[in-house]
Amino acid sequence: MKVTINDVAKHAGVSMKTVSRVINKEPSVRKKTYDLVMQAVKELDYQPNTAARNLAGTSSFAIGLVYDNPNAYYVIDMQNGVLSRCKDEGYELVIHPCCAQDPDMHKEIATMIQRSRLAGLVLTPPLSEQQDIINMLDELGVAYVRLLSGQSESNSSDPDTASETKNNNCIYVDDYAAAYEITVHLINLGHKTIAFACGDSEHKSTTERLAGYQQALEDHGLSIEEGLIYEGTYSFESGVEGAKALLKDNNAAKITAILGGNDEIAAGALFASRLMNIAIPEQLSISGFEDSPFSRQTWPKLTTAHQANSVISEHAARLLFSKTRGSRKQDKDIITTFTPTVVVRESTGPAPV
Repeated sequence: MKVTINDVAKHAGVSMKTVSRVINKEPSVRKKTYDLVMQAVKELDYQPNTAARNLAGTSSFAIGLVYDNPNAYYVIDMQNGVLSRCKDEGYELVIHPCCAQDPDMHKEIATMIQRSRLAGLVLTPPLSEQQDIINMLDELGVAYVRLLSGQSESNSSDPDTASETKNNNCIYVDDYAAAYEITVHLINLGHKTIAFACGDSEHKSTTERLAGYQQALEDHGLSIEEGLIYEGTYSFESGVEGAKALLKDNNAAKITAILGGNDEIAAGALFASRLMNIAIPEQLSISGFEDSPFSRQTWPKLTTAHQANSVISEHAARLLFSKTRGSRKQDKDIITTFTPTVVVRESTGPAPV
């Protein structure tokens, strides 16, 4: 027979109301009582009925993950990270894909929140960067956490970012620092003419990664040439077209390395280069960004910047739960700034002599 809340109460020697308060993670419950009830829950393998909890009162036991990203690997990692925390907290997760370019997107999200009775949202780029959505959430009084490209300390002069830092609403990914380091890796291999294939212009990660690349060139006395920057999208096809554009005419002999805005772009650039009979990495080094499965499915495998998306999204969910009434106490172990780390593989090598 299915274990009920009454069974848990009897096993723990407390009232059903006390069990309910523990299950709902009300902060007023004493730790000794909380531990006693949770031990009973574990021993009896009790599974709370989330739907019944939602119908029983005004509290919501679901959060939402809102995204607009064509990269399936990114989306899956983000879902897995948030889901892992939802399970620990006894919450459900509502997944909401959408189009960031829709001018009425803030209205769509507001409707979704009201219909699903969400306790809060995790927003991924570029939706997390849209001020009209943030204004709408503030007006509704809905808890939210934004995943943003940047670093809170370095952006403190920006009024919007400074406000977010103060309100503790953000998890940052320091794309700038990672792009800087991966560019330095190429420079240390002797490359002096390094091209950059950009992702979508509306993503702040694109501008941050481009800025990191440019700063590394400047710091090492290398020129920043407009002709070495290809403006594209975060896709394999863009990488193919970008490599063709960058390496056409006489540039194939001049460019010795390409940094892709993500692994899909880099994989496309590698594919196009091999069609042009360019040896990788003997004639041309190629690196990506994010360490998605794309980086390990190419030949040779791609040098890249490892970005732990599932861990990042888990900490975003932890931060969200620390802001909602479902959390018993402040989570002091939340990481709010992540810096992707360089992973060196076979696609990069010494610059040709």
